[in-house]
Amino acid sequence: MTQPLFLVGPRGCGKTTVGQGLAAFLGFQFTDTDRWLVEQSGETVADIVEKEGWEGFRARESLALQAVTAPATVIATGGGMVLAESNRLFMRHHGSVIYLQVPAATLAQRLSASPQEDQRPTLTGKPMVEEIEDVLAQREALYQAAAHHVIDASLPVEQIIARIQEVLRLARAS
Repeated sequence: MTQPLFLVGPRGCGKTTVGQGLAAFLGFQFTDTDRWLVEQSGETVADIVEKEGWEGFRARESLALQAVTAPATVIATGGGMVLAESNRLFMRHHGSVIYLQVPAATLAQRLSASPQEDQRPTLTGKPMVEEIEDVLAQREALYQAAAHHVIDASLPVEQIIARIQEVLRLARAS
């Protein structure tokens, strides 16, 4: 199997950490759409949003998704990548989409432990826990709609990677 693997889910669900480990295990390349966008533009996500608004950022994010999609690549997508139907369809058509599902309380705990306020401006202006709950309520159905596989990402990283390998193996066998 050399088709790309797209990891989707909210900020803090582990897309980058899991993606790097999964790519190493599979012998795939790893890329993160947000990091790619920052490196290509020379601007932080916060800078782009400040200059172009969320709409401008989302347009750039979609272009980044298409630019990094390649065989034998694990791609960690931005948390809002699923907002555009075209992105959901693109990922489903070009590879396997894995939703790393994590409860809101766990996300809040993870983000509090390593906040990246300079990287990501607030989406709602609310306190972190409320924002996470609101964003998950808005996006859960979109993550589910995009995903070929849903993985419990509240587990340790090694177990998440093992579970992804298992579902991919089963998918190939069927």
